[in-house]
Amino acid sequence: MTPGARIQAAIELVDQILMAWQSEKRIPADKLLENYFKSHRYIGSKDRGAVSELVYWVLRHKAALEWWIKVRLKSDLHARAMVLTALMLRKEYDVHTLAGLTQDSQYSLPSLTPAEITRCQQLYKEHIEHPDMPDHVRLNYPEWMDGLLRESFGSQFEKALRTLNDQAPTDLRVNTLKTTREELMATLQAEGFECSPAPLSPIGIRLAKRGPIFTSATFKQGHFEVQDEGSQMVAGLVNAQAGQKVIDFCAGAGGKTLAIAASMKNKGRILAWDTSEKRLGQMKDRLKRAGVDNVQTHVIESEHDAFIKRHKESADRVLVDAPCSGTGTWRRNPDLKWRFTARDLQEVMEVQQAILQSAARLVKPGGRLIYATCSILKDENERQVERFLKSLSNFRVVCAQKVWDKSFSVGETDAVSFLWVTPHEDGVDGFFGAVLERSAKATE
Repeated sequence: MTPGARIQAAIELVDQILMAWQSEKRIPADKLLENYFKSHRYIGSKDRGAVSELVYWVLRHKAALEWWIKVRLKSDLHARAMVLTALMLRKEYDVHTLAGLTQDSQYSLPSLTPAEITRCQQLYKEHIEHPDMPDHVRLNYPEWMDGLLRESFGSQFEKALRTLNDQAPTDLRVNTLKTTREELMATLQAEGFECSPAPLSPIGIRLAKRGPIFTSATFKQGHFEVQDEGSQMVAGLVNAQAGQKVIDFCAGAGGKTLAIAASMKNKGRILAWDTSEKRLGQMKDRLKRAGVDNVQTHVIESEHDAFIKRHKESADRVLVDAPCSGTGTWRRNPDLKWRFTARDLQEVMEVQQAILQSAARLVKPGGRLIYATCSILKDENERQVERFLKSLSNFRVVCAQKVWDKSFSVGETDAVSFLWVTPHEDGVDGFFGAVLERSAKATE
């Protein structure tokens, strides 16, 4: 693709995303990109990467771009305006060069209008941040979350929000059923993938830059999965042992399920449940590739499914990787900032508590319930744990540091330690984790 064709593709994708939001479909941006590239198979991998990078930059800086277009330029807001504004503020092209790209192929963006040329000339002199911008525009987060985010980060607020707007690194989890971290790193480096040990997870590897990692022979052999280091740490909190019974209550496509299976040395029993048959279905090939055979999947209708009662008080470990706001993953999913609403937050908090209450029934005396989110909001994290403990006095919090065998950053609430990792402090996605142990007495 020519540069002009890449720009036009980005405009078309941003337009699709904006239209999806307006229709309240709120389809994730990565799904829309996937569908677009499937329908435009002539777009090669390097071109897909370049188009995706521009689209995600626009999504990360959506609030600031809208401010420039609507407030400073007093112009109409649409996908083309957002992409052109982004190109000028990024200083990727000057106006003359950009105008020339409109004629570089049949797929290029249409010629710039005189008004667009004038606006581009104005924007090229500017920086994306302007002193007149309010904080939620300058730092690109939803205004309704201002108080919640300030509560979470305190004096680190600005640093945290800036980091959440960065691009996330690519982390791998070593499948210890098949290899070691040292062996895998050596093989990857021989294949041309520059990498280093992940700073926190003892089974993690961090790539120096993005690359076609799925083409590696080691991936096809099941030696690793792509998994953020923070997610690996949550799986580590389960601390599942060989021979135990573990229930992954919200298993999804099985990222943490696979990590737990490896920690159990493929011995014991893992029940992986989810309300989405499609998500669970994606686990089948991953299990086979990883050489995991101690996992049974089951689709449940909801946290109230009668099937759940069959496993009452039988599990050594129950992981609730709860649905949440996803605020800890904004680096990877910047569109989630704008798709998720205050009403969504209230609804998901009720779901979180309902799942916790249901999952608690599955924990046998002396067993543990691990509650985790990829959220950075206290309402979804510490306060949910507090609410849970008030309703079930036969559970207590176990210090996360005592469970995890490698030192990592934890937060302190009432002298109780939880897993609390963030992009700005730990370089990983934002995750919260609490280990809740049931009393060893059979009845309370």
